[in-house]
Amino acid sequence: MISVYVDLAIGLVLAFLLLSLLVSGVNEAIVRLLGIRSKFLWAYLRDTLDGGRGKGVSWIPSKVLDVFARLPFSRHDPRPVHDPEPAPPVVEPVPVDPEVVLATEAPAPAVDMTKRLYERLQEIDRPEGARTSIADIPPERFAWALLELVAAEKEGVEGLIAKLEAVRSPLAGHLRGVWEGAQRDMGRFRKGVEDWFDGEMQRLSRLYRRYVKWVVFTLAVALTLLFSMDSLEYGKTLLRDNAYRAAVAAIAGGGESTAELKDSLRDRCAVVGSVEPYSCVTEVFSSPALVKIFDHAVMSVTIPAGDSGPSFTFDAGAWWSRLTTIGHWPGYLITVFALLFGASFWWDILRRLTGIRGSRSS
Repeated sequence: MISVYVDLAIGLVLAFLLLSLLVSGVNEAIVRLLGIRSKFLWAYLRDTLDGGRGKGVSWIPSKVLDVFARLPFSRHDPRPVHDPEPAPPVVEPVPVDPEVVLATEAPAPAVDMTKRLYERLQEIDRPEGARTSIADIPPERFAWALLELVAAEKEGVEGLIAKLEAVRSPLAGHLRGVWEGAQRDMGRFRKGVEDWFDGEMQRLSRLYRRYVKWVVFTLAVALTLLFSMDSLEYGKTLLRDNAYRAAVAAIAGGGESTAELKDSLRDRCAVVGSVEPYSCVTEVFSSPALVKIFDHAVMSVTIPAGDSGPSFTFDAGAWWSRLTTIGHWPGYLITVFALLFGASFWWDILRRLTGIRGSRSS
């Protein structure tokens, strides 16, 4: 009886892992296609270096809908224009005279500090379009880029901060705090900028994940309904059908024990230097046994034994009838809830159930 329930747990975990991989894949495809991660980063940098877009409007989206609606499709792209030419070898000082600005009380001159920062980061850019594709800036690289801007000023850090204050850049307050905290020591200042920017990136990542989790939830609901995946029904099938349960528990080996699944996954996925096992797990999941998860989808897939290829069946009527049957809804809710944990969680559970240990390169 213990082995039966272990095989049941493995079957459910495999199903949740497979569907979670699909959710992650679709989400990543959307993010890459729309350049959301890069736009989110540069929206923050625009707010920090140059301020908002005016009238109290921030570049950073304030609602989850804005992240995947306004930010990707707005004509106001926060990313700098990609420059195929090398960065200028000589950094010019910020063209602002703080004393003149303060004396005349004139409006702050327009200085694109974001563009000036991008010029110091061009070497890590990739030519993938009209705009920069940089989606991650290491804190050390940001600190050195900032020090290059500092080196261009005659008065060093004080001169740059004064000019940033003159153009009303929010970065001025952050740098002044770091400069005073470093007791005007350049080495400590550089380390302080690294720590400050690293903290900002962590805060930005938490904000980004908070927005993305709603997209993951939407995708989890959509895929659960599209595939009509009733977890309770699937679990009952695994319990009642001994042959099917054995096939799921030993996907690649074709045997009847959990040990064969363990050996198969270890051989294919526990490779030296492997970080994300998605590709090898997906290969294992091509088994006809797990394809049965999609039997009740609007377009079901059947992989017959032998050399013949997969066959597809479109039956919208049966799918809709199943979808509107209240008895399946508890199973749908369990599936959606399970997918919110993510593929990494279910992969870790699978490793614990089967005892897989990935080898690491020395």
